[in-house]
Amino acid sequence: MRRGLTGLIAILGFAISTSAFAEEAAPTLDSGDTAWILTSTLLVLLMTAPGIGLFYGGLVRAKNMLSVLMQTFMAFSLVTILWFLYGYSFAFTGDGPIIGTAEKLFMRGITIDTLSSVLPTVPEYAWAAFQGSFACITATLLIGGFAERIKFGAVMAFIAVWFTLSYVPQAHMVWGGGFLQEDGALDFAGGTVVHINAAVAGLIGAYFVGRRKGFGRNTMMPHSLTLTMVGASLLWIGWFGFNAGSAGAANGLAALAFVNTVCAAGAAALSWAIAETFTRGKAGMLGAASGAVAGLVVITPAAGFVGPMGAIVMGLIAGVVCLWGVTGLKRLLRVDDALDSFGVHGVGGIVGAILTGIFVNTCLGGQGSDFSMAQQVWIQFKSVIVSLVWSSVVSLVTYFVIDKVWGLRVTEEEEEEGLDKTSHGESAYHY
Repeated sequence: MRRGLTGLIAILGFAISTSAFAEEAAPTLDSGDTAWILTSTLLVLLMTAPGIGLFYGGLVRAKNMLSVLMQTFMAFSLVTILWFLYGYSFAFTGDGPIIGTAEKLFMRGITIDTLSSVLPTVPEYAWAAFQGSFACITATLLIGGFAERIKFGAVMAFIAVWFTLSYVPQAHMVWGGGFLQEDGALDFAGGTVVHINAAVAGLIGAYFVGRRKGFGRNTMMPHSLTLTMVGASLLWIGWFGFNAGSAGAANGLAALAFVNTVCAAGAAALSWAIAETFTRGKAGMLGAASGAVAGLVVITPAAGFVGPMGAIVMGLIAGVVCLWGVTGLKRLLRVDDALDSFGVHGVGGIVGAILTGIFVNTCLGGQGSDFSMAQQVWIQFKSVIVSLVWSSVVSLVTYFVIDKVWGLRVTEEEEEEGLDKTSHGESAYHY
Protein backbone atom coordinates (compact mmCIF):
# COMPACT_ATOMS: atom_id res chain seq x y z
CA MET A 1 0.00 0.00 0.00
CA ARG A 2 2.77 2.42 1.01
CA ARG A 3 4.79 1.41 -2.07
CA GLY A 4 1.81 2.09 -4.29
CA LEU A 5 1.20 5.47 -2.69
CA THR A 6 4.87 6.36 -3.01
CA GLY A 7 4.80 5.39 -6.66
CA LEU A 8 1.68 7.48 -7.27
CA ILE A 9 3.29 10.49 -5.62
CA ALA A 10 6.40 10.00 -7.73
CA ILE A 11 4.35 9.80 -10.89
CA LEU A 12 2.37 12.92 -9.96
CA GLY A 13 5.59 14.73 -9.09
CA PHE A 14 7.11 13.79 -12.44
CA ALA A 15 3.96 14.91 -14.28
CA ILE A 16 3.96 18.24 -12.47
CA SER A 17 7.64 18.85 -13.12
CA THR A 18 7.23 17.82 -16.76
CA SER A 19 4.28 20.19 -17.15
CA ALA A 20 6.25 23.03 -15.60
CA PHE A 21 9.16 22.27 -17.88
CA ALA A 22 6.86 22.25 -20.90
CA GLU A 23 5.55 25.69 -19.93
CA GLU A 24 9.09 27.05 -19.76
CA ALA A 25 10.37 25.16 -22.79
CA ALA A 26 11.53 27.14 -25.76
CA PRO A 27 9.05 27.46 -28.64
CA THR A 28 9.44 24.98 -31.46
CA LEU A 29 9.02 25.25 -35.21
CA ASP A 30 5.59 24.41 -36.59
CA SER A 31 5.77 23.14 -40.16
CA GLY A 32 2.16 24.11 -40.90
CA ASP A 33 2.65 27.71 -39.78
CA THR A 34 5.94 27.89 -41.68
CA ALA A 35 4.34 26.57 -44.86
CA TRP A 36 1.52 29.12 -44.54
CA ILE A 37 3.87 32.07 -44.05
CA LEU A 38 6.01 31.03 -47.03
CA THR A 39 2.89 30.56 -49.16
CA SER A 40 1.54 33.93 -48.04
CA THR A 41 4.86 35.53 -48.96
CA LEU A 42 4.59 34.12 -52.47
CA LEU A 43 1.02 35.42 -52.75
CA VAL A 44 2.09 38.94 -51.77
CA LEU A 45 4.96 38.82 -54.25
CA LEU A 46 2.41 37.76 -56.89
CA MET A 47 0.60 41.03 -56.18
CA THR A 48 3.71 43.08 -56.79
CA ALA A 49 5.47 42.38 -60.07
CA PRO A 50 2.64 40.91 -62.18
CA GLY A 51 -0.33 42.24 -60.17
CA ILE A 52 0.46 45.93 -59.77
CA GLY A 53 2.46 45.95 -63.01
CA LEU A 54 -0.46 44.76 -65.13
CA PHE A 55 -3.09 46.72 -63.21
CA TYR A 56 -1.20 49.99 -63.62
CA GLY A 57 0.23 49.10 -67.04
CA GLY A 58 -3.20 48.60 -68.56
CA LEU A 59 -4.30 52.01 -67.31
CA VAL A 60 -1.61 54.02 -69.10
CA ARG A 61 -1.32 54.73 -72.80
CA ALA A 62 0.32 52.06 -74.95
CA LYS A 63 3.49 54.13 -75.41
CA ASN A 64 4.14 54.02 -71.66
CA MET A 65 3.25 50.41 -70.88
CA LEU A 66 6.82 49.15 -70.50
CA SER A 67 7.86 52.14 -68.44
CA VAL A 68 5.30 51.23 -65.77
CA LEU A 69 6.29 47.57 -65.88
CA MET A 70 9.94 48.55 -65.59
CA GLN A 71 9.33 50.90 -62.67
CA THR A 72 7.34 48.30 -60.71
CA PHE A 73 9.76 45.49 -61.52
CA MET A 74 12.85 47.44 -60.54
CA ALA A 75 11.25 48.98 -57.44
CA PHE A 76 10.49 45.41 -56.40
CA SER A 77 14.12 44.44 -56.97
CA LEU A 78 15.59 47.49 -55.22
CA VAL A 79 13.45 47.27 -52.08
CA THR A 80 14.10 43.55 -51.76
CA ILE A 81 17.84 44.22 -51.44
CA LEU A 82 17.45 47.21 -49.14
CA TRP A 83 15.10 45.27 -46.89
CA PHE A 84 17.55 42.47 -46.23
CA LEU A 85 20.50 44.85 -45.94
CA TYR A 86 19.03 47.07 -43.25
CA GLY A 87 15.27 47.51 -43.52
CA TYR A 88 14.33 44.42 -41.54
CA SER A 89 16.70 45.22 -38.71
CA PHE A 90 15.54 48.81 -38.24
CA ALA A 91 11.87 47.84 -38.57
CA PHE A 92 11.73 44.78 -36.33
CA THR A 93 14.47 44.92 -33.69
CA GLY A 94 14.57 46.98 -30.52
CA ASP A 95 11.73 48.79 -28.81
CA GLY A 96 12.42 52.41 -29.74
CA PRO A 97 9.36 54.60 -30.25
CA ILE A 98 10.17 55.46 -33.90
CA ILE A 99 12.96 53.26 -35.22
CA GLY A 100 14.59 49.95 -34.33
CA THR A 101 18.25 49.06 -34.04
CA ALA A 102 21.11 47.77 -36.19
CA GLU A 103 21.20 44.50 -34.24
CA LYS A 104 20.35 42.41 -37.32
CA LEU A 105 21.97 44.58 -39.97
CA PHE A 106 22.80 42.47 -43.04
CA MET A 107 20.70 39.69 -41.38
CA ARG A 108 23.50 39.26 -38.85
CA GLY A 109 22.96 36.57 -36.23
CA ILE A 110 20.11 34.82 -38.06
CA THR A 111 20.55 31.16 -39.01
CA ILE A 112 18.29 28.46 -40.41
CA ASP A 113 17.53 27.43 -36.82
CA THR A 114 16.61 30.92 -35.60
CA LEU A 115 12.91 31.31 -34.83
CA SER A 116 11.11 34.62 -35.12
CA SER A 117 10.59 36.51 -31.88
CA VAL A 118 7.29 37.78 -33.30
CA LEU A 119 6.11 34.40 -34.60
CA PRO A 120 7.94 31.84 -32.49
CA THR A 121 6.68 28.87 -34.53
CA VAL A 122 8.28 29.95 -37.83
CA PRO A 123 11.90 30.57 -38.89
CA GLU A 124 13.01 34.18 -38.72
CA TYR A 125 14.03 33.99 -42.38
CA ALA A 126 10.39 33.25 -43.27
CA TRP A 127 9.10 36.11 -41.15
CA ALA A 128 11.68 38.50 -42.65
CA ALA A 129 10.74 37.45 -46.18
CA PHE A 130 7.03 37.89 -45.46
CA GLN A 131 7.52 41.40 -44.13
CA GLY A 132 9.88 42.19 -47.01
CA SER A 133 7.12 41.38 -49.48
CA PHE A 134 4.99 44.09 -47.80
CA ALA A 135 7.77 46.62 -48.27
CA CYS A 136 8.06 45.70 -51.95
CA ILE A 137 4.41 46.16 -52.83
CA THR A 138 4.22 49.43 -50.89
CA ALA A 139 7.01 50.89 -53.00
CA THR A 140 5.23 49.95 -56.24
CA LEU A 141 1.86 51.41 -55.22
CA LEU A 142 3.11 55.01 -55.21
CA ILE A 143 4.18 54.78 -58.87
CA GLY A 144 0.57 55.34 -59.94
CA GLY A 145 0.66 58.97 -58.86
CA PHE A 146 3.29 60.20 -61.31
CA ALA A 147 3.11 57.66 -64.15
CA GLU A 148 3.83 58.63 -67.77
CA ARG A 149 6.08 61.66 -67.20
CA ILE A 150 8.83 60.96 -64.67
CA LYS A 151 12.46 59.97 -65.16
CA PHE A 152 13.23 56.35 -64.41
CA GLY A 153 16.32 57.25 -62.38
CA ALA A 154 14.32 59.73 -60.32
CA VAL A 155 11.80 57.02 -59.46
CA MET A 156 14.52 54.69 -58.24
CA ALA A 157 16.27 57.40 -56.24
CA PHE A 158 13.04 58.49 -54.60
CA ILE A 159 12.01 54.95 -53.65
CA ALA A 160 15.40 54.23 -52.07
CA VAL A 161 15.21 57.31 -49.84
CA TRP A 162 11.49 57.09 -49.10
CA PHE A 163 11.73 53.40 -48.19
CA THR A 164 14.51 54.22 -45.72
CA LEU A 165 12.98 57.28 -44.11
CA SER A 166 9.24 56.61 -44.36
CA TYR A 167 8.40 52.94 -44.81
CA VAL A 168 10.89 51.48 -42.34
CA PRO A 169 10.05 53.87 -39.46
CA GLN A 170 6.31 53.48 -39.99
CA ALA A 171 6.62 49.69 -40.04
CA HIS A 172 8.46 49.90 -36.72
CA MET A 173 5.98 52.35 -35.19
CA VAL A 174 2.98 50.13 -35.98
CA TRP A 175 4.32 46.56 -36.00
CA GLY A 176 7.82 46.55 -34.59
CA GLY A 177 7.22 47.78 -31.05
CA GLY A 178 7.03 51.52 -31.77
CA PHE A 179 4.83 54.09 -30.10
CA LEU A 180 1.72 53.54 -32.26
CA GLN A 181 1.73 49.86 -31.40
CA GLU A 182 2.16 50.72 -27.74
CA ASP A 183 -0.68 53.22 -28.06
CA GLY A 184 -2.99 50.42 -29.19
CA ALA A 185 -3.39 51.34 -32.87
CA LEU A 186 -4.95 48.48 -34.84
CA ASP A 187 -3.48 47.82 -38.28
CA PHE A 188 -3.72 44.15 -39.11
CA ALA A 189 -1.99 44.18 -42.49
CA GLY A 190 -1.06 47.72 -43.50
CA GLY A 191 -3.81 50.31 -43.83
CA THR A 192 -1.47 53.03 -42.58
CA VAL A 193 1.98 51.51 -43.13
CA VAL A 194 1.26 50.39 -46.69
CA HIS A 195 -1.69 52.18 -48.28
CA ILE A 196 -1.80 55.64 -46.72
CA ASN A 197 1.98 55.81 -46.65
CA ALA A 198 2.35 54.99 -50.34
CA ALA A 199 -0.67 56.98 -51.52
CA VAL A 200 0.58 60.19 -49.91
CA ALA A 201 3.99 59.73 -51.54
CA GLY A 202 2.34 59.21 -54.93
CA LEU A 203 0.06 62.23 -54.52
CA ILE A 204 2.88 64.57 -53.58
CA GLY A 205 4.90 63.19 -56.47
CA ALA A 206 2.04 64.03 -58.82
CA TYR A 207 2.14 67.64 -57.60
CA PHE A 208 5.92 67.89 -57.87
CA VAL A 209 6.21 66.34 -61.33
CA GLY A 210 3.24 68.27 -62.65
CA ARG A 211 0.39 67.33 -64.92
CA ARG A 212 0.85 65.24 -68.02
CA LYS A 213 1.05 67.17 -71.26
CA GLY A 214 -2.50 67.70 -72.50
CA PHE A 215 -4.11 66.69 -69.20
CA GLY A 216 -7.63 68.09 -69.05
CA ARG A 217 -7.66 68.79 -72.80
CA ASN A 218 -6.81 65.49 -74.46
CA THR A 219 -8.40 62.14 -73.77
CA MET A 220 -5.99 59.82 -71.95
CA MET A 221 -7.83 56.54 -72.01
CA PRO A 222 -6.38 53.30 -70.61
CA HIS A 223 -4.88 51.30 -73.45
CA SER A 224 -5.93 47.86 -72.15
CA LEU A 225 -8.64 47.33 -69.56
CA THR A 226 -8.18 43.62 -70.22
CA LEU A 227 -4.72 43.77 -68.67
CA THR A 228 -6.05 45.94 -65.85
CA MET A 229 -8.69 43.33 -65.07
CA VAL A 230 -6.03 40.58 -65.06
CA GLY A 231 -3.88 42.69 -62.74
CA ALA A 232 -6.83 43.35 -60.41
CA SER A 233 -7.56 39.63 -60.29
CA LEU A 234 -3.97 38.87 -59.38
CA LEU A 235 -4.18 41.50 -56.65
CA TRP A 236 -7.37 39.95 -55.29
CA ILE A 237 -5.80 36.47 -55.18
CA GLY A 238 -2.54 37.71 -53.73
CA TRP A 239 -4.33 39.76 -51.09
CA PHE A 240 -5.21 36.55 -49.26
CA GLY A 241 -1.52 36.23 -48.46
CA PHE A 242 -1.44 39.89 -47.50
CA ASN A 243 -4.31 39.67 -45.01
CA ALA A 244 -4.68 36.03 -44.00
CA GLY A 245 -0.89 35.66 -43.85
CA SER A 246 -0.78 38.45 -41.28
CA ALA A 247 -2.43 36.08 -38.81
CA GLY A 248 1.05 34.57 -38.54
CA ALA A 249 -0.18 30.99 -38.42
CA ALA A 250 -2.49 28.53 -40.12
CA ASN A 251 -5.33 29.02 -37.67
CA GLY A 252 -8.83 30.41 -37.17
CA LEU A 253 -7.62 34.00 -37.30
CA ALA A 254 -6.18 33.37 -40.76
CA ALA A 255 -9.51 31.90 -41.81
CA LEU A 256 -11.37 34.96 -40.51
CA ALA A 257 -9.04 37.31 -42.37
CA PHE A 258 -9.49 35.20 -45.52
CA VAL A 259 -13.30 35.40 -45.35
CA ASN A 260 -13.25 39.13 -44.56
CA THR A 261 -11.02 39.75 -47.58
CA VAL A 262 -13.45 38.00 -49.91
CA CYS A 263 -16.48 39.78 -48.44
CA ALA A 264 -15.06 43.31 -48.49
CA ALA A 265 -13.73 43.09 -52.04
CA GLY A 266 -16.97 41.69 -53.42
CA ALA A 267 -19.09 44.25 -51.59
CA ALA A 268 -16.96 47.15 -52.78
CA ALA A 269 -17.02 45.98 -56.41
CA LEU A 270 -20.82 45.85 -56.22
CA SER A 271 -21.26 49.22 -54.52
CA TRP A 272 -18.85 50.96 -56.92
CA ALA A 273 -20.69 49.50 -59.94
CA ILE A 274 -24.09 50.49 -58.54
CA ALA A 275 -22.92 54.01 -57.68
CA GLU A 276 -21.35 54.35 -61.13
CA THR A 277 -24.61 53.29 -62.75
CA PHE A 278 -26.46 56.06 -60.92
CA THR A 279 -23.82 58.73 -61.61
CA ARG A 280 -22.88 58.05 -65.23
CA GLY A 281 -25.57 55.66 -66.41
CA LYS A 282 -23.33 52.63 -66.90
CA ALA A 283 -21.17 50.29 -64.85
CA GLY A 284 -17.73 49.79 -66.36
CA MET A 285 -14.99 47.19 -66.08
CA LEU A 286 -12.52 49.77 -64.79
CA GLY A 287 -14.98 50.69 -62.04
CA ALA A 288 -15.54 47.07 -61.08
CA ALA A 289 -11.80 46.40 -60.86
CA SER A 290 -11.16 49.62 -58.96
CA GLY A 291 -14.02 48.83 -56.61
CA ALA A 292 -12.61 45.42 -55.78
CA VAL A 293 -9.20 46.95 -55.04
CA ALA A 294 -10.88 49.62 -52.88
CA GLY A 295 -12.53 46.88 -50.86
CA LEU A 296 -9.24 45.06 -50.44
CA VAL A 297 -7.62 48.27 -49.25
CA VAL A 298 -10.33 49.16 -46.74
CA ILE A 299 -10.33 45.71 -45.10
CA THR A 300 -6.53 45.50 -44.84
CA PRO A 301 -6.22 47.19 -41.42
CA ALA A 302 -9.31 45.38 -40.12
CA ALA A 303 -9.01 41.89 -41.59
CA GLY A 304 -8.32 40.07 -38.32
CA PHE A 305 -10.32 42.35 -36.07
CA VAL A 306 -13.82 42.55 -37.58
CA GLY A 307 -16.46 39.98 -38.43
CA PRO A 308 -17.69 39.09 -41.95
CA MET A 309 -20.77 41.32 -41.66
CA GLY A 310 -18.56 44.22 -40.63
CA ALA A 311 -16.31 43.48 -43.61
CA ILE A 312 -19.28 43.62 -45.98
CA VAL A 313 -20.42 46.97 -44.60
CA MET A 314 -16.86 48.33 -44.84
CA GLY A 315 -16.66 47.15 -48.45
CA LEU A 316 -19.97 48.77 -49.36
CA ILE A 317 -18.78 52.06 -47.87
CA ALA A 318 -15.39 51.82 -49.59
CA GLY A 319 -16.85 51.37 -53.06
CA VAL A 320 -18.85 54.60 -52.85
CA VAL A 321 -16.27 56.69 -50.99
CA CYS A 322 -13.37 55.67 -53.22
CA LEU A 323 -15.44 56.38 -56.34
CA TRP A 324 -15.79 59.90 -54.97
CA GLY A 325 -12.04 59.85 -54.25
CA VAL A 326 -11.16 59.33 -57.93
CA THR A 327 -13.76 61.82 -59.18
CA GLY A 328 -14.90 64.58 -56.83
CA LEU A 329 -11.88 64.63 -54.52
CA LYS A 330 -9.48 64.46 -57.45
CA ARG A 331 -11.10 67.54 -58.98
CA LEU A 332 -10.93 69.37 -55.65
CA LEU A 333 -7.23 68.58 -55.30
CA ARG A 334 -6.58 69.73 -58.89
CA VAL A 335 -3.90 67.12 -59.36
CA ASP A 336 -3.01 64.65 -62.10
CA ASP A 337 -2.87 61.51 -59.96
CA ALA A 338 -2.54 59.50 -63.16
CA LEU A 339 -3.66 56.09 -61.91
CA ASP A 340 -5.69 57.24 -58.90
CA SER A 341 -3.36 55.82 -56.30
CA PHE A 342 -4.54 58.32 -53.68
CA GLY A 343 -8.22 58.10 -54.55
CA VAL A 344 -8.21 54.34 -54.00
CA HIS A 345 -5.31 53.53 -51.67
CA GLY A 346 -5.20 56.77 -49.72
CA VAL A 347 -8.93 57.26 -49.25
CA GLY A 348 -9.52 53.54 -48.78
CA GLY A 349 -6.70 53.28 -46.26
CA ILE A 350 -8.01 56.23 -44.23
CA VAL A 351 -11.59 54.94 -44.24
CA GLY A 352 -10.45 51.42 -43.36
CA ALA A 353 -8.26 52.55 -40.47
CA ILE A 354 -11.06 54.63 -38.92
CA LEU A 355 -13.78 52.01 -39.45
CA THR A 356 -11.57 49.38 -37.83
CA GLY A 357 -12.03 51.23 -34.55
CA ILE A 358 -15.79 50.88 -34.94
CA PHE A 359 -16.31 47.36 -36.28
CA VAL A 360 -13.77 45.74 -33.95
CA ASN A 361 -16.40 45.91 -31.23
CA THR A 362 -18.11 42.64 -30.31
CA CYS A 363 -21.52 44.28 -30.49
CA LEU A 364 -20.89 44.68 -34.23
CA GLY A 365 -19.41 41.21 -34.70
CA GLY A 366 -15.78 42.15 -34.09
CA GLN A 367 -13.07 40.44 -32.09
CA GLY A 368 -12.53 43.15 -29.48
CA SER A 369 -13.62 42.61 -25.91
CA ASP A 370 -12.71 45.63 -23.78
CA PHE A 371 -12.68 48.27 -26.50
CA SER A 372 -14.20 51.67 -26.00
CA MET A 373 -15.42 52.59 -29.46
CA ALA A 374 -14.78 56.32 -29.07
CA GLN A 375 -11.34 55.76 -27.58
CA GLN A 376 -10.33 53.26 -30.26
CA VAL A 377 -11.54 55.49 -33.08
CA TRP A 378 -9.46 58.31 -31.60
CA ILE A 379 -6.39 56.05 -31.49
CA GLN A 380 -7.04 55.02 -35.10
CA PHE A 381 -7.42 58.66 -36.12
CA LYS A 382 -4.07 59.53 -34.53
CA SER A 383 -2.34 56.72 -36.41
CA VAL A 384 -3.80 58.02 -39.68
CA ILE A 385 -2.54 61.54 -38.95
CA VAL A 386 0.93 60.24 -38.09
CA SER A 387 1.09 58.30 -41.36
CA LEU A 388 -0.16 61.24 -43.42
CA VAL A 389 2.23 63.74 -41.87
CA TRP A 390 5.27 61.46 -41.77
CA SER A 391 5.00 60.37 -45.39
CA SER A 392 4.22 63.93 -46.49
CA VAL A 393 7.32 65.43 -44.87
CA VAL A 394 9.66 62.71 -46.11
CA SER A 395 8.19 62.86 -49.62
CA LEU A 396 8.27 66.65 -49.88
CA VAL A 397 11.93 66.87 -48.87
CA THR A 398 12.99 63.92 -51.02
CA TYR A 399 11.22 65.11 -54.18
CA PHE A 400 12.57 68.61 -53.67
CA VAL A 401 16.18 67.44 -53.35
CA ILE A 402 15.97 65.03 -56.31
CA ASP A 403 14.36 67.69 -58.47
CA LYS A 404 17.11 70.20 -57.66
CA VAL A 405 19.96 67.74 -58.09
CA TRP A 406 18.76 65.63 -60.98
CA GLY A 407 15.34 66.73 -62.18
CA LEU A 408 12.16 64.70 -61.88
CA ARG A 409 10.45 65.13 -65.22
CA VAL A 410 11.34 64.01 -68.72
CA THR A 411 11.34 66.57 -71.53
CA GLU A 412 8.18 67.38 -73.46
CA GLU A 413 9.59 65.62 -76.52
CA GLU A 414 10.31 62.47 -74.52
CA GLU A 415 6.87 62.53 -72.97
CA GLU A 416 5.23 62.99 -76.35
CA GLU A 417 7.11 60.06 -77.89
CA GLY A 418 6.47 57.86 -74.86
CA LEU A 419 8.69 56.64 -72.05
CA ASP A 420 8.97 53.12 -73.42
CA LYS A 421 11.24 54.28 -76.22
CA THR A 422 12.85 57.36 -74.69
CA SER A 423 13.63 55.87 -71.29
CA HIS A 424 14.13 52.20 -72.14
CA GLY A 425 14.64 51.94 -75.89
CA GLU A 426 11.89 49.38 -76.29
CA SER A 427 8.21 49.14 -77.18
CA ALA A 428 5.51 47.07 -75.58
CA TYR A 429 3.77 46.52 -78.89
CA HIS A 430 4.93 46.26 -82.50
CA TYR A 431 2.47 46.71 -85.31
